[in-house]
Amino acid sequence: MRVFGVTGWKNNGKTGLMERLIAEITRRGFTVSTTKHAHHRFDIDKEGKDSYRHRVAGAKQVLLSSSQRWALLDELRGEEEPYLAEHLSRLDPVDLVLVEGFKAARHPKIEVHRESAAREPLIALDDLTIRAVATDTAAPEGLGPDVLVFDLDDTAAIADFVLEQVGLVTKPKPDLPPLRDDCFALPDGVEWTPVETALATLRDRLKCVVRSETVPVSAACGRIAAQDILAPRDNPPTANSAVDGYGFANPTAQEAYHLTLVDGRAAAGAPYQSVVPAGHAVRILTGAALPAGVDSVVMQEDVQLVGNELRFSGPLKPRANARKAGEDVRKGSVIVAEGEEITPQAIALLSATGCDEVEVRALLRVGVLSTGDELVPAGEAASPTQTYDANRPMLLELARAWGFEPVDLGHVPDNRAALKTALDQGAESADVIFTSGGASAGDEDHVSALLSEQGTLHHWRIALKPGRPLALAMWGGVPVFGLPGNPVAAFVCALIFARPSLGVLAGAPWRSPLAFQVPADFTKKKKAGRREYLRGRLNSDGTVSAFESEGSGRISGLHWANGLIEVEEDRTQISEGELVRFLPFAGFGI
Repeated sequence: MRVFGVTGWKNNGKTGLMERLIAEITRRGFTVSTTKHAHHRFDIDKEGKDSYRHRVAGAKQVLLSSSQRWALLDELRGEEEPYLAEHLSRLDPVDLVLVEGFKAARHPKIEVHRESAAREPLIALDDLTIRAVATDTAAPEGLGPDVLVFDLDDTAAIADFVLEQVGLVTKPKPDLPPLRDDCFALPDGVEWTPVETALATLRDRLKCVVRSETVPVSAACGRIAAQDILAPRDNPPTANSAVDGYGFANPTAQEAYHLTLVDGRAAAGAPYQSVVPAGHAVRILTGAALPAGVDSVVMQEDVQLVGNELRFSGPLKPRANARKAGEDVRKGSVIVAEGEEITPQAIALLSATGCDEVEVRALLRVGVLSTGDELVPAGEAASPTQTYDANRPMLLELARAWGFEPVDLGHVPDNRAALKTALDQGAESADVIFTSGGASAGDEDHVSALLSEQGTLHHWRIALKPGRPLALAMWGGVPVFGLPGNPVAAFVCALIFARPSLGVLAGAPWRSPLAFQVPADFTKKKKAGRREYLRGRLNSDGTVSAFESEGSGRISGLHWANGLIEVEEDRTQISEGELVRFLPFAGFGI
């Protein structure tokens, strides 16, 4: 059931907007029901009415009927007011339920704000469920950037917005704006770039480059939510038993209980259909909905059954062993936030609340291109002066492990025309391109030369070991990460710089890697002024070891390690037993 709310302080015009929205949305062919929260000591029934006399006499429910309508009055008699979800569950299926009031509930809402009645601050300033404000004056100050503002009298535009928010109509999605060609430009005068400056520049300049699409929940694992996903119903949907036992009404704890057992039982999926009278109990199994007249459950291990009489010692707290409807998740609450990766755990929550499809970001396509005359693919004969290509297979699998779509752009020699063709094809088939090799500023660095001549190129000389040169460019509107040719340096740069950047391009928030402090079982000296990443291995005793060699050509160290040891710029020495910052590979999603 789709739900949207109208909130606002008294006399701001909530009911007037509700009236107009109901008329406008039903005019468009949708069915609408409403619910209204009554404030200010308002009573639905009035003294002197026949129904009032029935209720005062002790009736639990009064059903009023006439030739025009019928209404069911249900007495609370001191019980807590039901949550909105319980009210909604009583409504027949319709296209949309409009809710007036209930501002604490978690469904999306529009707040009404009339200048002549504005004596209270806007609810929208601190309520993330407020998606828009309808006002008869200028846009109020202090609204969040995602809160839209409508003219209070523009009912058609507000109806369009409501129908789009609940998914009854789909607004055509405009093309995503391209990245600026200078998004990688560093400030003038910057040469040696600290790692944190480089990361901050990427974080501030990049944005999502992929569109959204709707997929079944069964196909959503690993995808990134394109918008907040709201629970379609409570979980659990009804109050139910947490144990196998016997259910009964337990208004107060007692020292001893003697209850008459009714015929029948309540089981999960097979509810007890009758009312359990006071002083009686019903057999109930775990997960079964609490029947009418039941609010507590006693475990079967704690009772004595003598004939049809149930006996057990107290005290037993009211509502014992009973789960409330919605105690896990409330209908309309955000169960997966925009930008969040949908995990198997999230799939369980989505499925449990009845979601069958979700809006996610299209998979980011990561193109990987190897360059250089010296490279040959594994399996081919190689001379002593040739090198087997390790970077392209490694980077393609990193992209796959991160949940993106790897696009193999192949290998090209040191030839400008071939490079241009490969980059042109990459810009057509990928959303971001990795190159490895040829990204520095030497005579044979043809990638850099071509990107400088026909694209936009920025050489980042990062105060980092390994991986000092990092080339960033735009080619045909597509960002290009020019990674070092050395596999260890390419790997480190991919983890530290490319991993969080790709997340942003794919629609996720910027994510810093998981890190924690552990004692070192090694010693090391280094120069101040640059950050170093050592291949590290977390040991079973809680210490971390560093690979025996810091040579950036030692690929075996990557296979040996299970994380990176980050040595800060101002640190010049590590002694055995001192704490170091360890970044496990698992924190990078590998």
